[in-house]
Amino acid sequence: MIKQIYVVEDDQDIRQIIEFILEEEGYQVTLFPDVTSFQAVMADDRPDLYLLDVMLPDGNGLELCREIRTNQKIKDIPIIVMSAHARPENIFGQCSANDFISKPFDLNEILYKIKKQITLH
Repeated sequence: MIKQIYVVEDDQDIRQIIEFILEEEGYQVTLFPDVTSFQAVMADDRPDLYLLDVMLPDGNGLELCREIRTNQKIKDIPIIVMSAHARPENIFGQCSANDFISKPFDLNEILYKIKKQITLH
């Protein structure tokens, strides 16, 4: 069964890189450039993992993380948060993410962390 990953990232280049490496690994990827487009479909589907950027043009990935965790239909889905500026201890203190990726990220690290979370859940 193909695993589905939702990626919320405002930087088009980063979105394309993530989409490419994840599709090469056999994942189905759905991309969102902002909070608004993500929220429009958030509760309609159950992906296998959320990959959320912290700094978004119309909101914040940490707020999205908290919103997901309070939604009974999707609260158990793993969340990985990405940021170039935030520190992991701040991320985990503000939302119940399963893991953190610092930008710029290593492609092998992102693949490893995604596989780990999908395997655990």
